[in-house]
Amino acid sequence: MSGDWAVELHGVRKRYGRGGNAVHALRGIDLTLPPGSFTAVMGPSGSGKSTFLQCAAGLDRPSAGTVRLGGTDITGMKENKLTALRRTRLGFVFQAFNLLPSLTVEQNVVLPMRLAGHRPDRRRTAEVLAQVGLTDKARRRPGQLSGGQQQRVAIARALVTRPDVVFADEPTGALDTTTAAEILALLRDAVDTHGATVVMVTHDPTAASWADRVLFLADGEIAAHLNRSPASHIAAHMTALTAPRTAYAETAA
Repeated sequence: MSGDWAVELHGVRKRYGRGGNAVHALRGIDLTLPPGSFTAVMGPSGSGKSTFLQCAAGLDRPSAGTVRLGGTDITGMKENKLTALRRTRLGFVFQAFNLLPSLTVEQNVVLPMRLAGHRPDRRRTAEVLAQVGLTDKARRRPGQLSGGQQQRVAIARALVTRPDVVFADEPTGALDTTTAAEILALLRDAVDTHGATVVMVTHDPTAASWADRVLFLADGEIAAHLNRSPASHIAAHMTALTAPRTAYAETAA
């Protein structure tokens, strides 16, 4: 990876609408994340978590500021180049899995390679399927798998191109506690063993406790951060962060 940082946001703002009806989803985010790190992003509903991830991943463009991925400035990049970058240097894991039901597990995993115009690397595909424990499911279709297994396929697909950064949006939101822990262990292993960089949006303090660092967003700003902490500490921090704002809103009303 080129550059000293996996992800850089400088003065990133995102506004929807104009004038008095404008919504300021991000209000000047400054952030640098090193390669080989696992970052969780938390915050109450409407805090800007999803907008943050979309701007950081090049899925949406900020209204102001700059975004760099692996040293590459993507802020003003043309859409075709941005699409190519997302296919080759970024991985995505979503709550809804987003697998194609008509394709086999193996075909879903190699899809980023095919979309990028590259011949699928069968050796690499076998490697990531083994990494997520699905070697024996390569010829199955998503409908034949459990939810946890489908999310494992999504993780293999995200890792197959050895991306600079994996962006995960509530990756355990649709899973039971035990299966969620297995998925988080896979993401943790991708960082610790394979040097991946993971940025995960979550509402769950237990999920966030797997990360090296937890960022708390409030009203479109980074309100606080914690280094690797237990779930109870993270939950207490969220409560302390949101309670005064709620009290203030009630008082103002």
